[in-house]
Amino acid sequence: MDTKTTITPLGGDVYEIDTRMAGYSGITAGYLILSDRPCLVEPGTAGSAPIVKAALDELGVSASDLATVVVTHIHLDHAGGVGDIAEMYPGAEVVVHEKGARHLASPERLMRSARMVYGDLLDTLFGELKPTEATRIRAVEDTGVIDLGGGRRLESHYSPGHAKHHVGLVDSATGDLYVGDAAGIYIPETADVRPATPPPDFDLDTALASLDKFKALGPSRLLFAHYGPVTEVDDTLDRSAEELRVWVDVVRAAHDENPELDHAVAMVRDRTDDRYRITADDVDPDLAFKYEVLNSTESNVAGIIHALNRHA
Repeated sequence: MDTKTTITPLGGDVYEIDTRMAGYSGITAGYLILSDRPCLVEPGTAGSAPIVKAALDELGVSASDLATVVVTHIHLDHAGGVGDIAEMYPGAEVVVHEKGARHLASPERLMRSARMVYGDLLDTLFGELKPTEATRIRAVEDTGVIDLGGGRRLESHYSPGHAKHHVGLVDSATGDLYVGDAAGIYIPETADVRPATPPPDFDLDTALASLDKFKALGPSRLLFAHYGPVTEVDDTLDRSAEELRVWVDVVRAAHDENPELDHAVAMVRDRTDDRYRITADDVDPDLAFKYEVLNSTESNVAGIIHALNRHA
C-alpha cells in the first residue's frame, strides 16, 4: 500500500495528517498534538492506519510514545482505524463519548449497519473496524479531560446533532476546537461550508444547540476533520447553522409535496447548488466528485427526512 504522507504543521505542536480515505487526498484529516503526552485526534478509516503510522514515524512518535487516541465520534471515516491504531500503539488510551464506547469494543453491530448502507463499497471506503480491548477505552460524558502533559489539556464537550456520540475537543494551549462533523464540512479549495446530516441521528435543534455551545467556548481556530484549519470562527459557525436551516427547510417543503427521496434530493440540488463554489461549472469535477463521495447530497437528505419522520 502507498503510505506517502502529507503532514502540515499548524503551530502549537499540532500537525495535520492527510489520512486519505479511500485514497482521496484532502478530504479526511487527523491531527497529532505533539505534546509531552502525544495525542492523535481522528485516526480515520481502517485503510488509513498505515498512512497514519507512517506520519507518526516521520514525526518521531514511536509505538511506545503515543499516549492517547481520541475520536470526536465513531463514524467510520473518523474512527474506523481505532482498532488498528490501538494494536500498533499498545500504550495508548482510546477516548470516546460513552454512547460510542461499546461499539469500539464490539463493533459487529456497527459494521453490520454500515454494510447495509454501503454494501461492497464499505471495503473500498472504510475497511473493517477492529475491536479495541475494553480496558483500553475511556468513555467521557458531557465533559471530559485528556491529559496532554505539562499542564496542557484537551477538554471534550458533548455536541450531538450530527451523531448522538459526538464530542468537540478544545486544546487548552492553543484554543483550537476540533469540531468533528458537528459544524458540517469545510472545503478549503472553495471555502464552502456544507451540512453533514446523515441518518440515523441527525436532529436540527440539537445540532444548532451544539453550534451555540461551540461559539460560547470562544475557540481561536476550528480544526475540521473535513478539512483543515479555519480561523474565521464565528462566521463559519454562523454559516454552518444557516446551511442546516436552509437544507431542512427545503427538504421539509419537498417532503410535503412528495415523500420520495429522489424528489427531495433533486429539490435540494436545485435550491442549494448556487450557494456553493464546489458546484460551480468551472470547478474541477474531480474535486466535486470526491466531496460527493464523502458527503453525498442523498445521504444528507435521507438523514433530514429520517429526522422529520421521527418528529412527525
